[in-house]
Amino acid sequence: MAGETILIIEDDPTMLRGLKDNFQFEGYNVAAAADGERGLQAALSVNADLIVLDIMLPYINGYEICRRIRAAGLDAPIIMLTAKGQEQDIILGLNLGADDYVTKPFSIKQLLARARAFLRRRRREDGPVHRFGAFALDLAARRLTRGGEPVALTPKEFDLLALFLRRPGRALTRDEILSRIWGHGVFVTARSVDRCVNTLRAKIEADPARPRFIQTVRPIGYRFESDG
Repeated sequence: MAGETILIIEDDPTMLRGLKDNFQFEGYNVAAAADGERGLQAALSVNADLIVLDIMLPYINGYEICRRIRAAGLDAPIIMLTAKGQEQDIILGLNLGADDYVTKPFSIKQLLARARAFLRRRRREDGPVHRFGAFALDLAARRLTRGGEPVALTPKEFDLLALFLRRPGRALTRDEILSRIWGHGVFVTARSVDRCVNTLRAKIEADPARPRFIQTVRPIGYRFESDG
């Protein structure tokens, strides 16, 4: 926990103060912004370990902030706060790269528990070797092994698996996968993501038709479920 920074972007002063006090009481460093414009500037400069982001903000709304954070290549977990509860709002937030969604009014204990879970996962993601099932992915050596035996991956398959393992349990959109694995300067479509997922599943899933690790999240994209 030491040194971890939470960025809170919330325009309600009472809510902002309450969130700051609770996260600071838990021992986190806290940065805060009270409108969308300052919130976006902070998100791009603070290097936060987790972002608590209200949706209804003056100047720039939370959806646009989330989109720009992901477009900038930042992967800090984002928990969105909103008074809305409609399914389409949740899907929009997830499509733009949010990791979780809390509807006001909410329990501060629940929010803190979710934040702690994301931060624990982020600490694990910092390691050079990621394990799942009988597999181990060594990022430094760019090598996947199963029970100690090498598993051949194409460069794109390796990069896709590394992306999944850095973000276990998080729904990744096809557009986000495209931008991170193929980049913006290459003309490819969402079908390229689906093909790469299918070939990767064939190498790591006991039954690719009933995947254990790479789950399809309709209509968003994919989510990696790691047990290790």
